[in-house]
Amino acid sequence: MTSTPAEPRFPADWPQPGPINLAIHDLPHASSTTEWWYLNTHIETVAGRKLSLFASFFTIVNAYDEATKLPQYAYSCTWALSEPARELYVSESLVDKKAAQLGLKKMERGEGSSDSRLQRAMREVLERGRVPHPDIPFVRDPFVSWDRLELDFDGNQLRKNDDGSYTLELRQHSGLHGASLTFVPKKAPQRHGVDGVVRGAHGEDMFYYFMPRCDVTGTIRLPGGDEAIKSAQGWYDHEFGRHAKMTEKKQEGEDIGWTWLGIQLDDNTEISAYALVQEDTNKFLDARTIVIWPDGTRGEYADTTLTPAGNWCSTRTFAEYPTSWQLEVPSIGLKAALVADFDDQEFITLISKPGFWEGRCTVTAELRGKSVSGLGYLERSGQNDIDNLDQFFGAVGKQVRKSINNVMPMQPNAEEALALIAGPDRPQAIDGVDIQQFADNIIKPIREITDRGGKSWRSYAALACCDVVGGDSRQFVQWLAMPELMHVGSLIVDDVQDKSLVRRGGPTAHLIYGEAIAINAGTAAYFLGQKLLHSDRMSDRDKLRIYDLYFETLRAGHAGQALDIAGIDDAMPAAVASGDGPFLERRVLAVHRLKTAVPAATLARMGAIAGHGSEAQIEGVGNFFESIGLAFQIIDDVLNLRGFKGDLKSRGEDIAHGKVTLPVAKAMGRLDQADRAWLWEKVQSKPQDRATIDAVIEKLDSVQAIQACEDQAREMVEAAWQKLEPLVTDTLPKLMLRAFGWYVLERHY
Repeated sequence: MTSTPAEPRFPADWPQPGPINLAIHDLPHASSTTEWWYLNTHIETVAGRKLSLFASFFTIVNAYDEATKLPQYAYSCTWALSEPARELYVSESLVDKKAAQLGLKKMERGEGSSDSRLQRAMREVLERGRVPHPDIPFVRDPFVSWDRLELDFDGNQLRKNDDGSYTLELRQHSGLHGASLTFVPKKAPQRHGVDGVVRGAHGEDMFYYFMPRCDVTGTIRLPGGDEAIKSAQGWYDHEFGRHAKMTEKKQEGEDIGWTWLGIQLDDNTEISAYALVQEDTNKFLDARTIVIWPDGTRGEYADTTLTPAGNWCSTRTFAEYPTSWQLEVPSIGLKAALVADFDDQEFITLISKPGFWEGRCTVTAELRGKSVSGLGYLERSGQNDIDNLDQFFGAVGKQVRKSINNVMPMQPNAEEALALIAGPDRPQAIDGVDIQQFADNIIKPIREITDRGGKSWRSYAALACCDVVGGDSRQFVQWLAMPELMHVGSLIVDDVQDKSLVRRGGPTAHLIYGEAIAINAGTAAYFLGQKLLHSDRMSDRDKLRIYDLYFETLRAGHAGQALDIAGIDDAMPAAVASGDGPFLERRVLAVHRLKTAVPAATLARMGAIAGHGSEAQIEGVGNFFESIGLAFQIIDDVLNLRGFKGDLKSRGEDIAHGKVTLPVAKAMGRLDQADRAWLWEKVQSKPQDRATIDAVIEKLDSVQAIQACEDQAREMVEAAWQKLEPLVTDTLPKLMLRAFGWYVLERHY
């Protein structure tokens, strides 16, 4: 009886015990299905500008040739430049020419977002052979030498020179930024992890070595021209290993998230540490610190804790990232504080769903009883809690409430009260004002409703439409509060007019504060929102257009509310007699359009104007969001009859209120005269018993009026999308808008 010898745990081309031979191991490794080379550097130019930069070159086996069984590789390159003084973060993500095909294969393996709508949006782009920005496919085939370290990925190059130094050439696609740098190692290569072995992104074994200090010379390309380097310290590392098989389905729990840091201290000590967690469960897996002491000796320490603090939320992906950290290793008396030099160092790439945080940090530490300081890089990847649109809009809502708190704190000081009441040039406006009384009667009624949370898609619309036309919504982050204040102002007043008792799961504002205070506070919310439109990022012409749109929104909303209060009961007798359902439908849709669709459309146009979109783009996003607003209200009418998830509202509540909604109007054009009369009689009676309400719903279903409303909403959104789609580049915001259209149509609450 024979047995097959067990496969060695580590490939034969991995480093053996002892010093690492760079002549061999700087090269690509034939056994590896995942491999990358990484460098970073902290720079001061001769002009005194302080910058940091990192770059990574990746090779990944994506398939095997059926005939030769040889591996076929995909390539990518990512790099970014940080300038703390300007809070500037410039990133570049270059991907394989076959990225669209590879993306589809990843989706087949179950990788990527779990949200079916986001998957559909991504698949729609990939199946056309396109890759969403900011990822840019290579123009030329990447070159990888197997005889020496020489990589050329569309002009982004890493090569090892005969003298043992490394040359890094970076070239931004736009040509505005780049680098030409030479790294000269000052310390020998060191093993990371457990004698060089770490766990990869899918739990696989990887070998990882690094050279933690290099002298760096060369030039940095900036929009004003090339700047020579006065002084710089660099870092080099290399990792390679076995990736999960490309043909296998992704297994639950296999993905690993990590926090990694590399620190260069002023006393010539370097520290690298990592913490690994299981992405699905956030279960802790491992943490380890490697210290390279000034004399070049290596220490490996497992008593490592890496504690996050100071969460920052991106207003592009709405992912949260810690931006300060505490690293502790008691066995060597290490307590190091890492603080991001600025928060927004998020690298957006759809390769990493939808990005990661990697940026420059300032470090202060106690090490073996001595105070030291330095600079570091920190990377946070794979620990994003947002995996579907419900979570995404939950994160948006959290930031909306934070934005509102910044605009109108519950206990404002004199300066904050002045900003809300008048302006900084009018201090006399708050002379004699009891600020607490102002807060109790204006701020608290508004915050009563905003703080309960709501559907935050209106707030996202303006920012998304700024980005989708090529703008930068980070310049208008204060706009998050503006749509919510407009909306909540209308809700507070509407509730008084409708005599509503419940709003967002609690008593309405007028029940708590009285009708007079509620009406005044609700109206004030419109004008508080207006204050958020100030920006020095726009021309006077664009500001005027945005102000006009803002007040157009308010006019339309009030007109819609007037029509809603009046109702369309007056048109029902004629419709019963004639069967003119389309006339009734237009009346219903007029209310939906003015109350919801026009505000959504004007917010979208405001964002596109701020993003310097073309006139076609501005109208394209406006028309799309008008269709979204109409569809939202149509689906609301449908859900009222089908039932809301979690019994948010009673099924058939609109019928019980005697309200003529779109399904009722549509049925009037499909029923015979006797049934039309019966339907109007029942709706007009405002039935409270379950049997009558169910009978009305059954009557609507008998002529497929409810389904017809769903179909109309779907066709409306799809038609608007088809007009917008060719006007905007494939980007993450575009994918989000596409998926959001389906989200509105398929929602259940």
